[in-house]
Amino acid sequence: MLILACLLGAEILLTSIWFDGATLKANGGLTSALAQWGPSILRWGVGFAGLFCCFAYLRHQAALKAIKTQQPVSRAMVALHAGVFALFLQLSRLLYGGELESDAAVVAWSGLATGVLATAALAFFPGAVWTELLRVTGSLWAYSALAAAAALTATPLVRGLWEPTTRATFWLVKLILSGVVDDLVVQPERMRLGTLRFGVIISPECSGLEGIGLLLIFGVLWLVLFRDELRFPRALLLLPAGVGILYLANALRIAALVLIGDAGAREIAVRGFHSQAGWISFNLVAFGLLLAARRIGWFRRAPMAPVTAREERPAAPFLMPLLAILAAGMISGAMSGGFEWFYGLRVLAGGAALWFFRKHYGAIDFRCGWQGPAAGVIVFVLWVWGDTPAAPTPAALVAAPPALSWAWIVLRVIGGTLMVPVAEELAFRGFGLRRLIADDFESVSWQTFTWPSLLISSLLFGLMHGERWLAGIAAGIVYALVMLWRGRLGDAVVAHGVTNGLLAIWVLVYGRWELW
Repeated sequence: MLILACLLGAEILLTSIWFDGATLKANGGLTSALAQWGPSILRWGVGFAGLFCCFAYLRHQAALKAIKTQQPVSRAMVALHAGVFALFLQLSRLLYGGELESDAAVVAWSGLATGVLATAALAFFPGAVWTELLRVTGSLWAYSALAAAAALTATPLVRGLWEPTTRATFWLVKLILSGVVDDLVVQPERMRLGTLRFGVIISPECSGLEGIGLLLIFGVLWLVLFRDELRFPRALLLLPAGVGILYLANALRIAALVLIGDAGAREIAVRGFHSQAGWISFNLVAFGLLLAARRIGWFRRAPMAPVTAREERPAAPFLMPLLAILAAGMISGAMSGGFEWFYGLRVLAGGAALWFFRKHYGAIDFRCGWQGPAAGVIVFVLWVWGDTPAAPTPAALVAAPPALSWAWIVLRVIGGTLMVPVAEELAFRGFGLRRLIADDFESVSWQTFTWPSLLISSLLFGLMHGERWLAGIAAGIVYALVMLWRGRLGDAVVAHGVTNGLLAIWVLVYGRWELW
């Protein structure tokens, strides 16, 4: 099912990139209808598939596992799918290029699009499996269809909330600052406020609406996943409470931004605090919702049973070092301007987490053979491959006293070659790769291989590396394979450390600071 979703997703992405709906000539008839409704129908289809799959897994997991799906992939149907997709692309080129404008062409195009979907679905599962899937899930398909349509309909309504939400945020920030600032400058027509030395313009994106939407998605998923533990409808009160707290936190963030800039730290206010404080607020509020849902008896069906930390949080020793480093990075970024002088916080946070959980790592094999360093060299070559523009040494580092600059470089090297490899390998290979194989990940052998676990854990690892995501995916695959070879996490840790160590040398010797 995952491979099917990736295949169709890739084809939708390619089609969206190659053909621009704005170029479709709206000359009436079905061509005009395709130009107007085509994008909405596509969004509805993607939303329907996502909702149906998620809730089918959550509500009917046991029944789905009982469906017999051991049939091999139909090579003939795969070939037919490739042919239908090729015809679909050719007809799309003619239709969107203006060479065909007839209603018959639109009907044929729609038929080919349906054929692409049908042949892909039947290539991976026969019709009997799809029939059984619909039978097991009952009316879920109808609920998913209605929910996707409701979300699509609500989009323009939500856009209409931008202006009133922005104005409400503006006046709330004004109320907060009026009690602490004497020379407050207020310009409602420009949505600008601040002081005589520093001011901000509150745009719709800063109104807090995006954060509220993200929190609602997070909160609904949490309530669905842990519905058996919670007492409804009381638990629903967590959502408006979280929304209100996050909205107030956003106003406090903007007020703090003005105060930091007014105090003279303009670079920190604009470059660091402005970008990181919103994520920090969201994480704190989201964590507060989880804590309230699990710890406050009024929201729970029954009191939490007394269990040991190991029984309750088996994933914590694997995930907390990386989470500590990421949290410290947010704080460090919020305290920095154009250059992250407080990088040492990441090293301290990661080291503290590893020390706290040190007793849990006794069962992990941290030994290493020649495979680890060799894999590290391979990933290093992949990472620096290609002609990318070199970034100069950061101006702040050049202007700083030599002792301060070298202290920062030493901490950066320690973090990159020692702390980060251990934390990331514990999280992505020690936990993520095995957790994708079984819920009880600790029972999974360190040499158990499955394609989904390898590819998904490597994809997540790559996405965490930003614009170098492709090299990150390749690195994740290499680190996973070297661990699976002998079943030793130490091989992956050493490989990761060697890669980062060589990158540090590359940066310092050749001045390729874009790699840091």
